Amino acid sequence: MPRGRVAAFALKLSPLEQTELERICRSTTMPAGVARRAEIILRSAAGEPQRAIAAAVGISLSLVGHWRHRFREDRLAGLYDAPRPGRPRTHDDEEVARLLRTVLRTRPKDATHWSVRSVAARTGVSKSTVQRYFRLFGVQPHRTRSFKLSTDPFFVEKVQDIAGLYLHPPDHALVLCVDEKSQIQALERTQPLLPMGLGYVEGITHDYKRHGTTTLFAALDIQRGTVLTQCKRRHRHQEFLAFLRHLDAGVPASLDIHLVLDNYGTHKHPTVRAWLARRPRYHLHFTPTYASWLNQVELWFGLITRRAIRRGSFRTVRELVQRIDAFVTRYNRTAAPFAWTATAESIIAKVGRIAQAINGTSH
Repeated sequence: MPRGRVAAFALKLSPLEQTELERICRSTTMPAGVARRAEIILRSAAGEPQRAIAAAVGISLSLVGHWRHRFREDRLAGLYDAPRPGRPRTHDDEEVARLLRTVLRTRPKDATHWSVRSVAARTGVSKSTVQRYFRLFGVQPHRTRSFKLSTDPFFVEKVQDIAGLYLHPPDHALVLCVDEKSQIQALERTQPLLPMGLGYVEGITHDYKRHGTTTLFAALDIQRGTVLTQCKRRHRHQEFLAFLRHLDAGVPASLDIHLVLDNYGTHKHPTVRAWLARRPRYHLHFTPTYASWLNQVELWFGLITRRAIRRGSFRTVRELVQRIDAFVTRYNRTAAPFAWTATAESIIAKVGRIAQAINGTSH
């Protein structure tokens, strides 16, 4: 064997290591270097050649080999930078672990969450050191993320149905994600906006005048990414049925239509059901309760809210509707489908992990 060459070796991961490496890769708070190293190990354990890993991750071949060897010797601890020369650490591993346990497993008596100062006062560690450990371990006690677990007894079946529809759309059919964004307010700011400049952001007044509302009905074509919309004054089954008639007139009679809907009452009104029953080409797919995020049109509602509605100022409802219609026209010119990659198995597994975390912290 030539001098300096090291025989190739395979990396095998335990289930715990596999889970932790995947968590690091998904994390938005971990240092980018650590996430990249975790990706190297995952790709290596999956059997990818080192040269392909180097090209995919964007580093040199020798660096791929370096982190493979580090992981073989030190396992997960090898992902992190080795101690560097300099002043000895002020706090040992046990003190750091005690700090993290304090933050993750307890709550302060006089507040809803820990802050850097309260943790420093509780543990005797300086504020700057606490902040550094928060950043290093991705601990953010000041932030929350909302969630709601579905209580639908047919959750698994509905997720499998809708995820399968997204990943494998049927032939000779149109898959439309349909919903309505109700009570969109035409708000007029009381003063003109302050334009964005170098060193400061755009300014808008916190108060406004109300000029009425509109409801936006939308149908997203998951294969082309285009959206068909209508704005209506009210939000009843009559308006929803009128929107369905509008869809029906625009879709060739030779195509079946698969509608992804949430469980809002207007979608299941007897008049709507009767209209659909007379048209066998319609197939309904209802999302599980508290799981309207499975409906892709919710992603598009987020786009139009951020780009056309939230920071606008409208003197009338007509102005608001005109802004919405103009946005939809521009959007459809360059529309592309959302890249849906989640399988039913991955969704169900993620919900299971959330439920397990809740059960593990409940008292």
